Amino acid sequence: MTVEERLQRLEDDRAIRDLKARYLRGCDTQNPDMVAGTLLAEVVVAYEGFPPFDSRDAFIAIYRKFGCQPGIHDIHHAANGIITFDDATRATGQWSLLFHQVNLGARTLTQFGVEYDDVYVKRDGRWWIAETRTTRKSCLVESVAPDGTISVVAMGSGADMPT
Repeated sequence: MTVEERLQRLEDDRAIRDLKARYLRGCDTQNPDMVAGTLLAEVVVAYEGFPPFDSRDAFIAIYRKFGCQPGIHDIHHAANGIITFDDATRATGQWSLLFHQVNLGARTLTQFGVEYDDVYVKRDGRWWIAETRTTRKSCLVESVAPDGTISVVAMGSGADMPT
């Protein structure tokens, strides 16, 4: 690789990491427009335990309906990102995610350990998420009684959790 190619690879790596961060931040702040701005129109979204989607509009419509509700507070903490480039316009990414949700209406606390497998493509000079898939590794759902008592509703690995 030339110095210019190496520099471009570093810039592309950073752009993909920022893209993933914008996606997660958009989810956490209940900002569907920010989330949509990271996804190709024909994105494939296949999150274990959820119905699959083959378009940005279909995914965003469901996200608006269920993920952007008062009293639902999410945090997506992604780490251990590994980006691999297939060529100058296609890359894959793997991420470990700790997801935590406080649902005030349902009085539940939910925590997932998740592995993301993403495909990124560069179009019109910028990177997009073309595919995003998850596998659940762990799950903990707790119920909070009005007196503050916490009880476990569900606990297990991703493989033994109901969908």
